[in-house]
Amino acid sequence: MKTQGILFAMLFCFLLGSASAQDIKTNSKTEVANIDKLGTLLDSKTFEFVATRAFPTTGTPKNLAGSSYSVTFSPEVIISTLPFYGRAYSGIGMDEDKGMRFKGKPENFIIKSKKGYQLNTTVKDGDTYNISLSVNDSGYARLTISSNDRETISYQGEIVSVE
Repeated sequence: MKTQGILFAMLFCFLLGSASAQDIKTNSKTEVANIDKLGTLLDSKTFEFVATRAFPTTGTPKNLAGSSYSVTFSPEVIISTLPFYGRAYSGIGMDEDKGMRFKGKPENFIIKSKKGYQLNTTVKDGDTYNISLSVNDSGYARLTISSNDRETISYQGEIVSVE
């Protein structure tokens, strides 16, 4: 009776291990396809960054999940509808604050692929916005924007195709 119990336990562990190995193999193929799709999307330079969290230089992080805050990238124009939390350096009145909202043609729009992706560009729309975007292989990204009139702010989110 003991022998049958041990045999049954060994068989159960073997089957469980085999099923787990199959799942890993399938997931790795899916990951490769997703990485290729992400690479193609970023190489096209036409995509959208959807923000889920804001990280002001001073203050606490802000949850933006479920909002429609984003930055749309294309070689012709970059459009930002992000909020801003932080300190302004110039005479921006309280009723004049427009967040990190700007629209302009990107200058020096460069995307490098090394351990993920790194995008750097500059947009001028009244102020000069220096944009740095780091994207990992799963599509999650960190966007940092600095300008002449405001302190630097970072956002966390993901990269999606433009609808």
